[in-house]
Order: sequence, then C-alpha cells, then structure tokens
Amino acid sequence: MAGESSSDLNIIVHKNPSESYLSELGIKSWPKWGCSPGKYQLKFDAQETCYLLRGKVKVYRKNSSEVISEFGAGDLVILPEGLSCTWDVSVAVDKHYKFESTSSSSS
Repeated sequence: MAGESSSDLNIIVHKNPSESYLSELGIKSWPKWGCSPGKYQLKFDAQETCYLLRGKVKVYRKNSSEVISEFGAGDLVILPEGLSCTWDVSVAVDKHYKFESTSSSSS
C-alpha cells in the first residue's frame, strides 16, 4: 500500500516484569505459541502483548537490515498494530500471547 510506514511503530520491551504484574495480566491463562530457530516475516494486524517463557529474538524492520528490537526469555513485549517485520529467532521461542481487540472500543 502506498504511504504505509512502520517507522513510527515502536516495540515496547519490559525486562523481567514482576510475578505480581504478570499474574495481574493473567498471562498463564493466555494461549501459547512457539517456533523453532529461523527467520519469519510477520505482520501484526492487531496489537499483541506477549511474555517469552524461552527464546531469543532480533526484530528487523521489513526489507531492511536495521535491528529495531531484541528480546528473550523473561521479557514482556508489546508489538504495535500495523508492524511489518522479520523475526530472526536464534533460540526457539515459547510464549504466552494476547491480541488486543480494537473493534470493541469504538463506541
């Protein structure tokens, strides 16, 4: 699409959040997802919050060698809606995740 830019979309990484904060979010009830080491092209159509149980990831801007974020086991990560990127997974990922529903808040 013309004019599409993900340059202003920032990934937020909370290093080692407290157990009380994680239980407040209800992370253990979130679905789980995992992947093997490799490179993955991803596009986030909704904001995703995830907590990595294990893994190590470098995130590159789409079609670029620019690293925009790095995170791994023990990190709580917020990935913005509209982000197109490549995940370079060096250690297999196992994570809990949740997508924010944007449609319910438009009243």
